[in-house]
Amino acid sequence: MNAWLIGALALLAGAFAPAALLTARGEPTDRLIGLEIGGVVVVLFLLLLIQGLGQPSYLIVPLVTVLVSFAGTLVFTRLLAPTADER
Repeated sequence: MNAWLIGALALLAGAFAPAALLTARGEPTDRLIGLEIGGVVVVLFLLLLIQGLGQPSYLIVPLVTVLVSFAGTLVFTRLLAPTADER
């Protein structure tokens, strides 16, 4: 086990759990923040994992994850926007 894999495990254990907890509870805006933090942590985890395994051909996975996370944030933000009846 090299330093990249140890860093990936430390990141997953130390940062993903609080992001998942924030996403699971609280106000909708807090959940959106947890979703964003979770997306960043997952992408960083995947990058460290790819570097640790020495497989640069897998770099497409974090790239797609970033795009999907961004699209999910836009959809979630759109659902949080007030409707014409609420204004």
